[in-house]
Amino acid sequence: VQLVESGGGPVQPGGSLRLSCSASGFTFGSNWMHWFRQAPGKGLEWVSGISTQDGTITSGDSVKGRFTISRDNTKNIMYLQMNSLKSEDTALYYCVIEGGPGHFEYWGQGILVTVSS
Repeated sequence: VQLVESGGGPVQPGGSLRLSCSASGFTFGSNWMHWFRQAPGKGLEWVSGISTQDGTITSGDSVKGRFTISRDNTKNIMYLQMNSLKSEDTALYYCVIEGGPGHFEYWGQGILVTVSS
């Protein structure tokens, strides 16, 4: 299984970015997938999750109303649309496959999002 994130980079406060996670060696349709992030000097934070089976979504309070997770099962890609970005959203963002309940089995290499004026 390989997960590759893309779409990160620098952005000004209030701006938007869309992250993509392309999965190979894994078939969408049965597992949950998630976005985690780690800000400089801080611990890992769960951001949002989506069922690749039925599209059920859950999101953390810090991103609700600003970030939207989605997936395209035909392309094996998961997305994270990030709007109204704040400096505190600066972090390394990881794409993750949940192999079983609470078992975050496969991780991407991470992609950096930097929100700064």
